[in-house]
Amino acid sequence: MTSLAATSKGAATRDAIIERAYEIARFTGLEGLSIGTLAQAVGMSKSGVFAHFGSREDLQRAVLESAATRFGNAVLIPALSEPRGLPRLKAIMRLWFDWGHNQAGSCVLVASVSEYDDRPGPLRDMVMRQEQAWHDALRRAAQQSIDEGHLQPGDVDQYAFELYAIALVVHHKSSLFGEEQSRLRGERAVERWCSAHSA
Repeated sequence: MTSLAATSKGAATRDAIIERAYEIARFTGLEGLSIGTLAQAVGMSKSGVFAHFGSREDLQRAVLESAATRFGNAVLIPALSEPRGLPRLKAIMRLWFDWGHNQAGSCVLVASVSEYDDRPGPLRDMVMRQEQAWHDALRRAAQQSIDEGHLQPGDVDQYAFELYAIALVVHHKSSLFGEEQSRLRGERAVERWCSAHSA
């Protein structure tokens, strides 16, 4: 086997491990991941899994990275095809609701905040960076809406905070009480928010 083929096979195996770990984490959280359980799930030895991840924390970080990439590909990237301003901002919220609806189990990103908010260390630092990056994306969308004359000038950090709050309550209510009614209320909340801040 050539060096390139071996590298490609190793990368594919690593991706398969992360995929399975991500599926497990949606139901158990990142703290529920263990090398032993994961090795059994993918049909490998523990040492085989350790060959790709030097530690459990490395595995958890890889799953967090994967979750953020999936979220960006499902929500932000498609929304960028919409016109700048309010159409794009509304698309972000709509696709965010879709993301929550399409998650079997829980959203790894949302769950990670509860898991690591009071646990100092590299994982908490990573969760904070991811949260800040998404807050910044919402801020940019709000600022663009102001620049396009769709929204009143205002505190874009506050705008991002309020939009995030709507999405979170839709996520939590959907998990407990069902998707359809929660999403409907979320969509109404977004429309009311846009009307309240309309230019």
